[in-house]
Amino acid sequence: MEQPSLEMIFGNYTAWEAKEGTWFINFMNGSENMYLLEGKEKALLLDTGYGAGNLRAFVEKLTDKPIIVANTHYHPDHVAGNREFEEAYMSEGELIDAPSVEAPGAVPFDLAKLPHPDYKKIWLKDGDRIDLGDREIEVIEAKPAHCNSSLFFLDRKERMFFCGDDLESAQVMLFDNSNNPEAPYDVRERLENLKSNSQRMKELGTEYDWLLPNHNGFPIAKSYIDDYIGLVDAVFGGTAVIEDELNHPFVEMDPKAPELCRVRYKKASIFIKKAEVMKVYGKGE
Repeated sequence: MEQPSLEMIFGNYTAWEAKEGTWFINFMNGSENMYLLEGKEKALLLDTGYGAGNLRAFVEKLTDKPIIVANTHYHPDHVAGNREFEEAYMSEGELIDAPSVEAPGAVPFDLAKLPHPDYKKIWLKDGDRIDLGDREIEVIEAKPAHCNSSLFFLDRKERMFFCGDDLESAQVMLFDNSNNPEAPYDVRERLENLKSNSQRMKELGTEYDWLLPNHNGFPIAKSYIDDYIGLVDAVFGGTAVIEDELNHPFVEMDPKAPELCRVRYKKASIFIKKAEVMKVYGKGE
């Protein structure tokens, strides 16, 4: 049997219309999601995958409206395909997380060969709105937790909240993965930010029905939000469960894997460096 190419692995998409004008796009063997939101005038594509070079053509079969690109955060599996488009909206935090995408070997494709290697980056801030025509998407800045460049997107009309990688059903990666040696990282601050971001999702809970992460299932139950808030409290209280076995094939391939542990509380878990989490475990808030 012929070995699958990288393009087949990273650029094989499936899509379905979950609600009229809302497409869920799935790839990476079912583990990762992107979203296409259509208004009367424009369409918003949230994230662009690994840069296999065939996403734009796929999306243009789903919509005939002009496509706006925005990123939930600046990591390679979410933004490498930006270069198929003329411009993309993102957080200013991309300046910190850029090496995770732009350093040599960070992605398995030559991004310089994509149509727009020097695409325009446009920064979004908290409270900005993207008007698609009778459908407005609100931008919510996230505090640095999963990374330094996260944004949430709230669609009040269709009652959807897009939370990127900062909350998901299986785990949140809370170790530094910017590949930037100068990136700021304080474990207590990251945990507090994870709690703060989760609390903001909870406060907005009456504005949405669907909680939509980028990995491991979608939509997911809102009860995950309380579990992540509880996880942070359990770390500081010294009651969260710490596991040395990661039980995640992709994370186990990460060069940092020997330093990591999984920390659990109810349905929530995080991957984090064990030496870092032990600095605050049981130490109170």
